[in-house]
Amino acid sequence: MEQFITIIIMAVIGAVIGGVTNHLAIKMLFHPYEAKYLFRKRIPFTPGLIPKRRDELAVQLGKTVVDHLLTPESLKRKLKDPAFHQILLRMANDGLEKVFTTKQTLAEVLDAIGIKEAQDKTKNAVRKLVEKKYIEFMTSKSGESLSSLLTEGTKQKVDQVIPVIAKQICEKAVEYFESEEGKRRLERMIDDFLMKKGMLGNMIQMFLGNTKVIDKVQPEIIKFFKHEGTSELFESLIEKEWKKLQEKTVDEAEEFIGRETMLEGIQSIVDRTISVDTLFAKPVSELVAPAHSYVQKVVPVVVEKAGDFLVERIDSLMSQLKLEDIVREQVESFSVERIEELILGISKREFKMITYLGALLGGIIGVVQGVIALFIA
Repeated sequence: MEQFITIIIMAVIGAVIGGVTNHLAIKMLFHPYEAKYLFRKRIPFTPGLIPKRRDELAVQLGKTVVDHLLTPESLKRKLKDPAFHQILLRMANDGLEKVFTTKQTLAEVLDAIGIKEAQDKTKNAVRKLVEKKYIEFMTSKSGESLSSLLTEGTKQKVDQVIPVIAKQICEKAVEYFESEEGKRRLERMIDDFLMKKGMLGNMIQMFLGNTKVIDKVQPEIIKFFKHEGTSELFESLIEKEWKKLQEKTVDEAEEFIGRETMLEGIQSIVDRTISVDTLFAKPVSELVAPAHSYVQKVVPVVVEKAGDFLVERIDSLMSQLKLEDIVREQVESFSVERIEELILGISKREFKMITYLGALLGGIIGVVQGVIALFIA
């Protein structure tokens, strides 16, 4: 019985020594974090193995990731995987569906992603672009006649419109002078004319007697504008002015009208054609709705082409990314406490098993020693 107790005691002592030794060895991987000194001499095994070799660990981790984990070949296989292709396609479709169904306006979306005052900036950009294009056009066409800038179709359309304009002038003139407003205006003009003529004006009024001059003049003016010859006269005058206008150069036209006036006119046309305020007030879904069916057809092709593009350039891309340096710098930025947490988080169970294994081996060695000691005794 005494011999059995001796063996048990030696086994327990061996197990404790083995377990504590392994536990201490594991702790010495991380602790102490810094070198310790005694009488200005560094104590052996300080700092711990990992704090001491942290820089080397960072370099080796970087090489391991690049050489064995995130290799170009592994990424190419993943990019070519049909299942991964379907995941990318689904993500793209989900993202686009949100765009096609959103109720947010263009202004709200741009503001949400950090693009401030986009509406005002767009207006200014359009104005600057119009001004730039106008100056470029005027510079390139300097010295050319207006006629050379117009197409034959445009000239024919203007020629066809001139008779219509002449006829409308006569019709509007008749309509105006037949109205009470036109009659009063004409009467004031006649009175002013006669007053300026002095004695001649008085003689005309005396000659007409009680009949007002307006009653004589108004019917004649109306008759004048109703006459076919008047319309032909206006048509002839407009045609002459139209021909003179075509003979003018671009520079003469700009000088006559004024650059600012022309720019304002063009800007006004652009503003009516492209209303920036209306554009930014519309929901994004409404703006992109016409392209919905087209985008649905194109997305699979774009995703496939993007995958092929990445596969072809993955070697160069990874070389440019310098993943090895990224991993190294990231590990170097970790504190020793953080590295300890990461390693223990992954291998805590294994470290415990190592401790238990040390205790088991120590116990077995203790039993063997006890048996040997008994035989020797």
